[in-house]
Amino acid sequence: MAGKDLPVSPLALPLPEMPAIAGIRLGVIEAGIRYKGRADLTMMEFAPGTTVAGVFTQNRCPGAPVEWCRQVLPGGTARALVVNAGNANVFTGRAGREATRATAEAAARLVGCRPEEVFLASTGVIGETLPHEKLTAALPALHAALAPARWPEAARGIMTTDTFPKAAVRTAEIGGTRVTIAGIAKGSGMIAPDMATMLSFVATDAAIPAPALQAMLAEGTETSFNCVTVDSDTSTSDTLMLFATGQAQHPPVPAGGGEVLADFRRALQAVLMDLALMVARDGEGAQKLIEITVTGAVSDASAKRIAMSIANSPLVKTAVAGEDANWGRIVMAVGKAGEPADRDRLSIAVGGTWMAREGGVVPGYDETPVVAHMKGREVAITVDIGLGEGRARVWTCDLTHGYIDINGSYRS
Repeated sequence: MAGKDLPVSPLALPLPEMPAIAGIRLGVIEAGIRYKGRADLTMMEFAPGTTVAGVFTQNRCPGAPVEWCRQVLPGGTARALVVNAGNANVFTGRAGREATRATAEAAARLVGCRPEEVFLASTGVIGETLPHEKLTAALPALHAALAPARWPEAARGIMTTDTFPKAAVRTAEIGGTRVTIAGIAKGSGMIAPDMATMLSFVATDAAIPAPALQAMLAEGTETSFNCVTVDSDTSTSDTLMLFATGQAQHPPVPAGGGEVLADFRRALQAVLMDLALMVARDGEGAQKLIEITVTGAVSDASAKRIAMSIANSPLVKTAVAGEDANWGRIVMAVGKAGEPADRDRLSIAVGGTWMAREGGVVPGYDETPVVAHMKGREVAITVDIGLGEGRARVWTCDLTHGYIDINGSYRS
């Protein structure tokens, strides 16, 4: 199903107006790497002095582009980003490493920088050699056509089984100067981020040292992308990168960041959350967005593990898909998380209606409002463990026949 037209998710959100970011030119081109008749190669060029931060998949079988980015990230500067869709360049051994080196060198020649200032990402089929000759042959024409305002095209160019492009934008102030943060993301299946996202690229015109940028990105990721799951599968290609071009004229930012970045941190978190929730909204075959809130756990970490256990449960997700108010499946998912829980202190609500308390059904419980809530596009599940102060919130989607349809024929 990759690259084929899929019905747009009923949870889709429209692209916002995406302003140009000073110090960035970007664009897309059709390189014919796997898809026909659509752009599949995206490039961004950054002004000299651009700083960079990144978080990447914790999958133990990462793709060659992830390994490349990890290797060059400590340099702290970026001049270009090259992203291809259709081929993940994963489990391709020496050929995969050669493809990343050849791509970085080709882009570096065009931009006029070191290969180590070129960052790479790939998404698509695993285990097939990336035909990097097609990629590098397309780069000169792509580079020549880069322009500041091509964010919508870039958002579409990185898609695989996504049914709608994903982008977000916010403004913030640093020392009284207005700066802009814009980002795009792709992701629909193989979604259970672990220290990263699927593919997401965020940029700002602010001037922020790489250490401060890295700290903010890691912090923001933990409560956004790392709180989203579609199918419990952590991709081999997960990459989230943040670029700061330094073109805005604001007071200097210390290497450690500090209070001067308070408003920027708020805006960055909003961009990351927007993008993460759009990924959940576009889960393969998704018809409903599910928000799961866990309170009363022994710690925040325990609450998150319980919440993710519920979010990743096929039985919970199919119950939501079928609009079945089966709270027993939620109890099961709490219990299997391996975290402290007491059945006789457990409380469960759906759509704000408490269904079960202290190990049993709430006396006089009326399922009518719960059923009505579950017929909507957004479903809220709340669980109180009753043991402590820990809390967490995560998001997922329902599990429908569409997920099987898409993934059963992904390569064909």
